[in-house]
Amino acid sequence: MKPVIQVEHLSKAYQIGQFGTGTISRDLERFWMTKVLGKADPFLKIGETNDRTRKGNSDIVWSLKDINFEINQGEAVGIIGKNGAGKSTLLKLLSRVTGPTTGEIKVKGRIASLLEVGTGFHPELTGRENIYLNGAILGMRKKEITRKLDEIIDFSGVERYIDTPVKRYSSGMYVRLAFAVAAHLESEILIVDEVLAVGDAEFQKKCLGKMGDISKGQGRTVLFVSHNMAAVQSLCSKGIVLENGSISYNGAVEGAVAYYLKASNDNAHRVWPHQDGPQTDFLRLLEVKVLDVHNEIALNHLISNEVRIEFTYEITKEGALFTHGLNLFNNHNIHIFSSHDKDSETLLKPSVKGIYTRTIRIPGNLLADGGYTCSFAIMRYEPFQVELHEMEIVGFTIIDELDSTDIRGKYTGRIPGVVRPLLEWQ
Repeated sequence: MKPVIQVEHLSKAYQIGQFGTGTISRDLERFWMTKVLGKADPFLKIGETNDRTRKGNSDIVWSLKDINFEINQGEAVGIIGKNGAGKSTLLKLLSRVTGPTTGEIKVKGRIASLLEVGTGFHPELTGRENIYLNGAILGMRKKEITRKLDEIIDFSGVERYIDTPVKRYSSGMYVRLAFAVAAHLESEILIVDEVLAVGDAEFQKKCLGKMGDISKGQGRTVLFVSHNMAAVQSLCSKGIVLENGSISYNGAVEGAVAYYLKASNDNAHRVWPHQDGPQTDFLRLLEVKVLDVHNEIALNHLISNEVRIEFTYEITKEGALFTHGLNLFNNHNIHIFSSHDKDSETLLKPSVKGIYTRTIRIPGNLLADGGYTCSFAIMRYEPFQVELHEMEIVGFTIIDELDSTDIRGKYTGRIPGVVRPLLEWQ
C-alpha cells in the first residue's frame, strides 16, 4: 500500500501572551525569513513541551514536537491522548486550517474534515446551500453534489429544516448535517475530531457505522480522535498515542489503547510544587493520593477492598462557601459515577486560610476489575458554579480475586459489567 499521508519532523509552536516579536522591523524580518526565503524562524526560542500540569518559564510552547508517521490508503487510525496532548492541533495541521512551525505534511487526495461544530458552514446560508458550498470547496462539480444530495439529507435527519439558515440550527443539528456532508462527498480522507460527542447516542452509533463503511467498504482513509476507547477499538485498526506533543506509541489499535490506559492509570500519587497546582482564586490543590486499606499509597486494589482517595489543598483566601466533587471513569472513558460532598462544613461557614485534607471512600465489591481515573472538582451552590475541575488527576486498578469463593462462588470466567456489586439474592 502507498501512503496517502506522510508527516515528517512536524512541529507546531504557539506563543503565550504577547504576540509578535516586539517590533515591526523584527516582524518584517521574521516574515521575510520564514515565508519568502523558507528558512527557520530566527526569533523562535527553544520553548518547552506542552505539559499543562506544570508552570513553565518560556512564552513559547510546542504543541507538537518532531512528529513522524505514515498512514496508508484505507486505514482507519485512532488518535488518542489526554486533553492538551496535541490531538486537535495535529488534525488542524493535516486539514490545513493552520500551518506548521517546522516540518512537512504530504497528502495525496482530498480531505474532508469535521473539527468543530459548524466547520466550513456559512451561518447565513441554508443547510442545502451549505452542502453545495462544502462540495465546491472539495472541488466537486454541482452535478456530483446533486447526485449525493438526497442521501446526505436523509442521513442527517434534518430534512424539515434543510432550507432554513444554519445559524438557527442547534449544535446537534449542526453536527448531524456537517458529518453527513463530510462523510458522503467524494473525499479520499475523512478527519473527524470529537465533535460527535454533541450528537445523541443513536446518531453517534450511526456515524461510527458510516465511518466503518468508509474505511472498510470504500477504501477511504479515516482519522478519528476520541476519548471513547470502545469506539476507537471498534472502528480503527491502528492507533497513535500523543503525549505532551510527541508520539509515545504508533502501532496496532489494541496496543495503543493498552498503552494509553496504562499511562492514565499508573499514577496513584500526585504532588504539585507550592505555586503550580490546579487552583481557583481562593484554593490551590497540593496533593492527591490513592490509599489502600492499610492507608498506604497503592496502584492496585483487590475487588473486595475499599479504595480511599485523599485530596490535600490550601485555602489561600478566606470567606468562600464551596463543596468538593469527584467523577470516576473506567478505562473506556465511561462515566461510572459522580459524588458531591453535600455534608461538607465548607458549605455552611466561610472558609479560613490553611491546609486541609478531604477523603472519599469507595467501598469494596462495587467496581468491576479494570483501570480507573478520577477527576476532582470545587463547586459553589446558589447559583451552581464549577470553580475547578481537573480531569485524570489520579488513577488506580481493581484486581479480580480469582480464587475467592466468597465473591465468585464456583464461577471461573470473567464477570462482565461496568460495576460489580456483591448483591444478596433471596
